[in-house]
Amino acid sequence: MNRLNKLFQNKQEPLLSLYFTAGYPELNSTVDIAEAVEKAGVDFIEIGFPYSDPLADGPVIQHSSQVSLKNGMNLKVLFEQLKELRKRVSIPVLLMGYVNPVLQYGVKNFCDSCAAVGVDGVIVPDLPMYEYEELYKENFISNNLSNIFLVTPQTSEERIRKIDELSNGFIYLLSSSSTTGKNLKVSDVAESYFSRIRDMKLKNPTMIGFGISDQASFNKAAEYTRGAIVGSAFVKFLGTENAMQRIPEFVKSIRP
Repeated sequence: MNRLNKLFQNKQEPLLSLYFTAGYPELNSTVDIAEAVEKAGVDFIEIGFPYSDPLADGPVIQHSSQVSLKNGMNLKVLFEQLKELRKRVSIPVLLMGYVNPVLQYGVKNFCDSCAAVGVDGVIVPDLPMYEYEELYKENFISNNLSNIFLVTPQTSEERIRKIDELSNGFIYLLSSSSTTGKNLKVSDVAESYFSRIRDMKLKNPTMIGFGISDQASFNKAAEYTRGAIVGSAFVKFLGTENAMQRIPEFVKSIRP
């Protein structure tokens, strides 16, 4: 069991995760933000590694990726920064990004580097499930890394069952089929989707992301799943004045 598995096993209250982009707003702010987020009471962290063509991301995270790349961030720099991670941060940490930089870095090297710095899981939305299972699964398992798959309202039950079979952390439910940063609108369709997934009684816990930005959307997500992931709202916050000092205030606005 890694830190992520232990968290889901040991904590029953709704879980809160924050996403932020490595190298934004400053190149060297990554571990400082992670430490501040833990101190503010967040349960686990997702650190995004930037890519020049972030297809699933809305304007806020696209902008953070552009700034991060301009600042000089890449996977080599990120892993160098994360050598300090476990001296300062004890909660689970996941890396999230697109498959292209991972392939350029080398999947085995990427998984080995994750394990070396204490990363617990990875979210690569455009890594095909078939390729993961046939080519890369052993690299993840041997490094005790949870590979997190995404599910949308359009994902078939057959595919969800397959994802559940291959997963060993949690399943990431996209609140809608839109890009990141859209507000979670709790329509009858969304309620039906969340209920459908809950009623499937999957072996892995679920978390909702995309569109969680305040206490109301967090609480709604927690009615159906183990908690929620806040991305764009937090990245946007990090671009404001004195954000580092105000991280506890931001966290309390989501989960008092």
